[in-house]
Amino acid sequence: MVEDTSPGRHDTIMAACDDHRYGQLGCKELHDNCADNLKAAMRQIGLAIPAVPNPLNLWMNFPVGPDGTTSWAEPLSKPGDYVVLRAEMDCIVAMSACPWDILPYPKACMPTDAHDQLLD
Repeated sequence: MVEDTSPGRHDTIMAACDDHRYGQLGCKELHDNCADNLKAAMRQIGLAIPAVPNPLNLWMNFPVGPDGTTSWAEPLSKPGDYVVLRAEMDCIVAMSACPWDILPYPKACMPTDAHDQLLD
């Protein structure tokens, strides 16, 4: 990460959502999720992955308490904040605007559109 205009609170703790997690939350039908979206995108370019890696959840705020518990808090970022990432080697990058909409979180925590731009 070479530039970040937000307060810098991002998450690497929460795993990508998947159909199993949605099922545990009571979702009875297939629901879009980051794990399946990544697998589908990889198949579109002729690749398969043995496991879904943990994501870098930009702007997500999951504070860890002194006792190790995590909680879901409102993002500290604001509209228009951005990050610039630099690849130091050839890689495949997937980006998803979180499709999470199962539980009633505060409006500030609900998914919004995300945009990416490849810089040379």
